[in-house]
Amino acid sequence: MTLFRSIVTAAAAGCLFVAAPAAYAQSGGPAAGGGTTIEIYSDADAAAVLNARIGALKTVLELSPDQQKLWPPLEASIRKIAADSMARGKQRSEAAPTDFLDLLERVGDAEATRAADLKSFVAAARPLVATLTDVQKNRMPAFLGMAARAGVPFSARTLWLFEEEER
Repeated sequence: MTLFRSIVTAAAAGCLFVAAPAAYAQSGGPAAGGGTTIEIYSDADAAAVLNARIGALKTVLELSPDQQKLWPPLEASIRKIAADSMARGKQRSEAAPTDFLDLLERVGDAEATRAADLKSFVAAARPLVATLTDVQKNRMPAFLGMAARAGVPFSARTLWLFEEEER
């Protein structure tokens, strides 16, 4: 029983360690008492990270001049998906679900939207990917966050395209 209690205590402490900074930032921290609040991750930060990821993806692909011409639609798709994802995340944070059915409905709506976003990404990527070498094709999935783990089915949640929705 002592081992079980130690494990439960350690797990609870770990949850607090992980959740406390986010809860503290969301609650306004010291601002509630008159201090100043520091925004941990702003929209400008999100834009900078997106720009860096797009730049890294383009750099690692080492596009030829002909391939460069096919890049703009793919980049536009990535930017639209990221912007829509951020908007969904903000909308979700502003209105709490009324009950578990409302929550499940929201999850379903978000999944359907992510599915449509993924299809638009695939449509935008196809012309470029058709011209990539095998080496370039091998680099792209990892830079999108498509990490393969044995025995674990792939989830769109691992793609950084949808990261802002979870912020």
